[in-house]
Amino acid sequence: MLPSEIEIELGLDEADDDEAIRRKAARRIGVSPADLVGLTLRKRSIDARRGRVVFRLLLELDRELRELGTPHPVDVDRLGRVVVVGDGPAGLFCAYELARRGIGCTVVDRGKTVQPRRRDLRGLNQLGVVDRDSNYCFGEGGAGTYSDGKLYTRSHKRGDCRDVLEVLALHGAPESILTDARPHIGSNKLPKVITAIRERLERHGVTFRFEAPVVALLTLDQGERRSVSGVRLESGEELGADAVVLATGHSARDVFHMLLDAGVSLEPKAFALGVRIEHPQPLINRVQYGRSAEHPKLPNAAYKMALTESGRGVFSFCMCPGGFIVPASTSPGELVLNGMSLSRRDSPYANSGLVVGIEVEDTLKAGFSGPLAGLELQRLIEEAAWQAGGGGLRAPATRATDFVAGRASTTVPTTSYQPGLAAGNVGDVLDLVGIGLAERMRRALNVFGKRMRGYVSEEAVLVGVESRTSSPVRVPRDKERLTSPDIEGLYPCGEGAGYAGGIMSAAMDGIAVARALAESGRFGA
Repeated sequence: MLPSEIEIELGLDEADDDEAIRRKAARRIGVSPADLVGLTLRKRSIDARRGRVVFRLLLELDRELRELGTPHPVDVDRLGRVVVVGDGPAGLFCAYELARRGIGCTVVDRGKTVQPRRRDLRGLNQLGVVDRDSNYCFGEGGAGTYSDGKLYTRSHKRGDCRDVLEVLALHGAPESILTDARPHIGSNKLPKVITAIRERLERHGVTFRFEAPVVALLTLDQGERRSVSGVRLESGEELGADAVVLATGHSARDVFHMLLDAGVSLEPKAFALGVRIEHPQPLINRVQYGRSAEHPKLPNAAYKMALTESGRGVFSFCMCPGGFIVPASTSPGELVLNGMSLSRRDSPYANSGLVVGIEVEDTLKAGFSGPLAGLELQRLIEEAAWQAGGGGLRAPATRATDFVAGRASTTVPTTSYQPGLAAGNVGDVLDLVGIGLAERMRRALNVFGKRMRGYVSEEAVLVGVESRTSSPVRVPRDKERLTSPDIEGLYPCGEGAGYAGGIMSAAMDGIAVARALAESGRFGA
C-alpha cells in the first residue's frame, strides 16, 4: 500500500523541475514515474542545516482538492445584533465566520480603510507625525496589514490553519501560501487581500464602520449578572447589540481602561520587550546558505534565535528577511518599532525583533502593579526611547559590538529605518526599569554570535525599542463559551485580549469566537 504522504529532497536546480520531482518521488516509494498519479505539493521548505542547501517537499498522493475558501459567506440580516470591535485579523475572520453561518454583524474600527491609511503611514515615516487612530497598528486589517503579512504559526491546535490560508488565497493572496513552510504575503499585497475580504462581506450584508472609535461598553442589569447591550462611539452614537466581540489588538490601551470602567476584570500577563536588530541581508545569506548564498533559486535567508536562562528567555521575533524597520508608535512622544517586508523581500537589509521575556513578577520588581502594570512598563520604555532618539521618531541605535561591550556608539551603519537613527546607548533605555534587560540581552548576544558568525559585528545595529510583541494584559473568558465571566454577551478575542500572537492565531481565535457565539443559541444558527 502506498503512503499518503512522502517527503523528498531536491537540489537547488531541481526544485522547479516537475519531472525531477516525479522521478524522486517514484524512487522514494519504489514505483515507476509513469505509475505515479495524483501527486500534490503539500509543503515546501528550505533545509540549510547540514552544510548544503536543499529544498524539502512534502507530497500527498491521491488527494482530493477542495475549492479554495469553502464554505463561503451567505447573505445575512443587515440589522444583525452583533458588534465586532476591531477590523484586524481576529475581527475580520470573526465576521467572515459569522457570515458563513448566516449571522450579520457590524464591524467598527477606530482607523481608516487601507488606502487613506497609506497617507498616514507616509506621515509617520517621512514627517514623524503620529495619528492616534491611523498608524501601523490601527486601521483596516490591523497591525498585520502594513507589517509584513507573515502567516507562520505554531498554534495549530487553535483551529484550522488551512482554512485561514484558503480564505486569504481566495481573495488574492498568492497560492504559494498554501504550500510554503513559512508563508508570507507582503505589505504591498496584503492591503488588496484585506479589501477584497471586506468587499465580499459587504456584498452579503455585513456592515463596516471606519473612523469610529468605541469609547464605552453599554450593559443591562439582569438579576445577579449584567449583559451587554451595545457600544457607544466617540461621536456619541450608540450601537445596540446582543453580543459584542472585542478584537481591538494589543495596542488599544484606552480599551483596557474602558473595560475597567465597565467593571470587566483584567489580568496582567507575560510579554516580551527589546529592540530591532538589523544586518546587511548578504551577511545573513552567507551565514545561512554558505557557498550557495548567491544561488538565484534561494530567497533571502531568515533565521531564528533563542536562549533560556533561569526560566527567562531572549529570542528573535518577527524576523524580516529583505525587510524594513518601521515606526509603530500610536501616540506622540513615544517610540515603538516593528518590522515588515514586501512580497519580494528584496531590501538589502534583514531585521528581527530581539526581545527579552518579561514575567508578571518582573513588572512588580520594576515598581509597577495592578492589571495594567505591563502597559505602564511599556510606556516608560517607549517614552525614554523617544527622548533618546531626539524626537521626530528618530530611533536610538547602538552597534552590536558596542552594545555587548556596554558602551555607546558614536556612529551607526546605514539603515532601512526612514526616520533615521541617533547613535547612542540603547542599553541605557532598556535599563531604566531596573530588571536587567540589557545584561540579559548581552549574554544572549554572546551566545548568538558563536552560533552565527557575524551576527555580532560592526555591521549589526540594535535599534530601540520593540515593545508591542504581544499584549501585557489578558481579558478573562470562559474556556468553553468564550464569553466574559463579568458581562454576558461580551466576547474577548484575539491579541488584545491575550489569546493570540500573530495574524494566523488571531484569525483562528476570531473564527473560534464566532462559532462559540453562533452555538450560544441566541442567533438562530
